[in-house]
Amino acid sequence: MPLSELASPLRVTGIRQVQRYLLKEEIKKVFYARDADAKRIQPILELALKQGLDIEEASSMVILGRACAISRPASIAALRHKV
Repeated sequence: MPLSELASPLRVTGIRQVQRYLLKEEIKKVFYARDADAKRIQPILELALKQGLDIEEASSMVILGRACAISRPASIAALRHKV
């Protein structure tokens, strides 16, 4: 799984940020952690599916956080379109 794509300045991390950009339709790909709280990320994943976006799974929140270059676990992240 190419989590290296998240080493981009166009990444957004966290439920609120990803949801905000999804609603603006500015996301091209979504990443989520397998061990994330399903109740919290499910609405975001459903919205991403409705928009026809690619969705990738990371094995854990810690690994997803590291891929996003943050020192905390991350449940969800995404890549924005170039602006």
